[in-house]
Amino acid sequence: MKYEEAVLGAVSYVVEVKPSARKANGAVGRAVVDAGVRRAFGDRDDAEAWAASLSDAGARPVWIHAAHPADRSDVDAYLVSRQRQLLDLDGAYDKRRRRLRGDTDEPGTLSPYIDDS
Repeated sequence: MKYEEAVLGAVSYVVEVKPSARKANGAVGRAVVDAGVRRAFGDRDDAEAWAASLSDAGARPVWIHAAHPADRSDVDAYLVSRQRQLLDLDGAYDKRRRRLRGDTDEPGTLSPYIDDS
């Protein structure tokens, strides 16, 4: 029996919010505070629409990821995000931008403090 079946009657699609989504998107965090970490939907399309609305309202995208067939939890899918990967890509952009700007000093080195005279 699914988690929400006992509470809401027959439910066909249950989604659990993963910590990655909460950390990456403030709108997800607010939704969890308001209604908890699990949501029940009529089908996957409804869950996808909810995820899209949260992505539009928050800073980073979130999406529905189907649970693995061997997953023994009582959910059909998870709301997830890739916060770490996006932050890594932001750093790569900054490095490229510094190179294009002509900055020769690499971050984390002592080169700005070396007197070449």
